Amino acid sequence: MQNLDSTVVATALPTMARAFGADPLHMNVALTSYMLSLAVFIPVSGWMADRFGSRTVFRAAILVFTIGSVLCGRATNLPFLVAARILQGAGGALMVPVGRLLLLRAVAKSELVSAMAWLTVPALIGPVIGPPLGGFIVTYASWPLIFDLNVPIGLLGIVLVTRYVAEVREPGTRRLDVRGLALSSLALAALMVGLETAGRGVLPIADVAGLIALGLVAAAGYAWHARRHPQPLLDFGLMRLPTFAVSVIAGSLFRVGIGAIPFLLPLMLQLGFGETAAQSGLITFASSAGAIAMKPIAQTTLRRFGFRVTLIWNALLSAVLLGACALFRPAWPVAAIYAVLLTGGFARSLQFTAYNTLAYAEVPRERMSAATSLYSTLQQLSLSLGITAGAATLEVATAISGHVRPTLLDFSVGFAVIAAVAVLAAPTALVLPADAGDEMSGHAAASE
Repeated sequence: MQNLDSTVVATALPTMARAFGADPLHMNVALTSYMLSLAVFIPVSGWMADRFGSRTVFRAAILVFTIGSVLCGRATNLPFLVAARILQGAGGALMVPVGRLLLLRAVAKSELVSAMAWLTVPALIGPVIGPPLGGFIVTYASWPLIFDLNVPIGLLGIVLVTRYVAEVREPGTRRLDVRGLALSSLALAALMVGLETAGRGVLPIADVAGLIALGLVAAAGYAWHARRHPQPLLDFGLMRLPTFAVSVIAGSLFRVGIGAIPFLLPLMLQLGFGETAAQSGLITFASSAGAIAMKPIAQTTLRRFGFRVTLIWNALLSAVLLGACALFRPAWPVAAIYAVLLTGGFARSLQFTAYNTLAYAEVPRERMSAATSLYSTLQQLSLSLGITAGAATLEVATAISGHVRPTLLDFSVGFAVIAAVAVLAAPTALVLPADAGDEMSGHAAASE
């Protein structure tokens, strides 16, 4: 439901912009506001699951997300939509981390690669059917229907969680770090809004600078607080673990690049190629289809090459395929575009599976909740920065070229820039030892 919603919205943005009388380039705030809400609320996901129980938190998260969906469908302007998306994000912030935490506590490390890969397969169904479904709805029906689809799914989800998900609580739950939550939320919100509105004319320059400054001050305040708190909300002490640190740093660089795709690609096909939302959706779903195809062989690949080699070379391949999107033109055969997107989705999915598994290689059980909260927060923040970076690059390129609306050349610049960011993930993984994560991948045993 969560991933279906995100991909459907990305495809529908141009149509929604016309309905609201808004600039299509400003509509990315509907994506960013949702991801910002995720980043703000994810930090408390582990604590809430430990304190109130996984089943209770999961059900509440689905209910909040569903209510937010209903409100999104009733939106009459962009500010209303943004507020409803923030409510959606509050629910979405608790769904994925809680599920991942349950898996991390239940599965042996030797089986974690396979478990992580299969865990995401149902979630990838959303991105596969989302773009064509979203394009069909906005072309032949009405855009509010894309949000109303979440209502029956959400209700069914609540029933299934009640029946099949165990009520798991961690004994000796720590007290909530309220001050840390306030500081981290303020830092993330101020920085994201400041970066999102920079150079867009949405807010005065002084206000933008003030937001960014406020975010930096709050971040510094949180860092000072976390060093003195025995159990901080976001435990950056986990960055002392080499595998966790590389997964966070390299993974964040990679996600900043990849995070721009859901914003840039549908706009490029609709504004640059002149295709309808339905035609665009039938193309953009190919990336997710490639991601599903990778999941069954993730364990085999990592067993054969190990985490270090895979993360270095696969990051380079993914960045090249992302940069290839800059070359897309209407004269390209559709089969060639599909090939690039399918292969790119395949490579990116392998990279994400590797990052998401390796991050927990050295984390002890008692710190899993803190690790899940920190990793998920930084994961969503980097994806949000990806949308911001893609939109900002596109707007700057359009302004420099003197175009009123972005052209194909402007989109090419956008894809080239985000590919350059994604490629930085490859050298970052060089610091990993050769045997990093071998207990999870089975690489050492396979090499003997």
